[in-house]
Amino acid sequence: MSRVWEVPVHDSTRVRDARMAVREACARAGLAAQRTAVAELVATELATNLLKHAGGGRMVVNLVVQPSGAGESVQVFSIDHGPGIADVTAALRDGHTTADGSLGAGLGSCRRSANAFHLYSAPGRGTVATARIDPAPAGRRVPAAPMPAGGITMSLAEAEECGDAWDWVRSGGLLTLLLADGLGHGAKAAHASTAAVAELRRSAHLPPGDLLRRLHTALRPTRGAAVSVAQVDTERAELSFAGVGNVGARLRDGDTWTSLVTHPGIVGAYFPAHIPVRRMPWRRDSLLVMHSDGLPSRWAPPEDPRLLTHDPAVVAAAILRDAGSAARPLRDDTSVAVLAPDRRTSTHDSHL
Repeated sequence: MSRVWEVPVHDSTRVRDARMAVREACARAGLAAQRTAVAELVATELATNLLKHAGGGRMVVNLVVQPSGAGESVQVFSIDHGPGIADVTAALRDGHTTADGSLGAGLGSCRRSANAFHLYSAPGRGTVATARIDPAPAGRRVPAAPMPAGGITMSLAEAEECGDAWDWVRSGGLLTLLLADGLGHGAKAAHASTAAVAELRRSAHLPPGDLLRRLHTALRPTRGAAVSVAQVDTERAELSFAGVGNVGARLRDGDTWTSLVTHPGIVGAYFPAHIPVRRMPWRRDSLLVMHSDGLPSRWAPPEDPRLLTHDPAVVAAAILRDAGSAARPLRDDTSVAVLAPDRRTSTHDSHL
């Protein structure tokens, strides 16, 4: 999960670069030729749309592990600060195009071909689209369950290896989200954060405090990481949160955003004797955002209520987009992960 592909798309030559990035990601994930072809089509269409309709933007490709742990999927993000889409419903129809030279496949083809496709667009603010390509083709009869968690990871200076990693796991009635920021950058930082994700999958039954202690042992052979853990007990409708190091979190409850405090230290190196665990109600309108310190400390939580009902990966990508700009590039590896109740209310989200 530490490998990241990022392609700024500001001229036609970068469309091919986006397609090649997705092809490499599919090979890394072990996707078959047919699924790779689908991913390339989606990437080409999204990159072409960036040029034709948004005046350019950015393509980001991450690898994500499915909740079952059965292999990796390729997650494609298209992010822009363009004029937005005036008629999203029309844009999602198969074959819809408003630009000369378009493939004519349209966003509808992306939605139909990908296992999950999500789109958020606001006039004057731009568009965020995400497409997930799984090893198996999209099912036509039984929709895939909506994901309660999603995120995006970007590397400093478009480096191949990212020192940040996030993941989520179910264990009975517990749903646990973890975000780890390995110390420094590059392969060694990625080694630490990847080790944290691997331990999460072995120990997701533990409460956050105990899980962090287990992570401390697992990360001792690495350079260490800042780690935050959020866990929802779905039966009790309660969120528990604990963190060591500078991985921030904010919880939305109603119209109020609350910052959740982490304890100083480094998991795997300098571990505190006591870890405060904060417990809060988890409601149907709750939303949790976790992020590494690559996100500006004064980032503003999203205000558009439409965005907050979208897929968590879209919310994460929009937060990252709106926290920076071309004039304010990332200053570190950056990850944003979002946890939402098990629901889907946006008509522009599609799980096929």
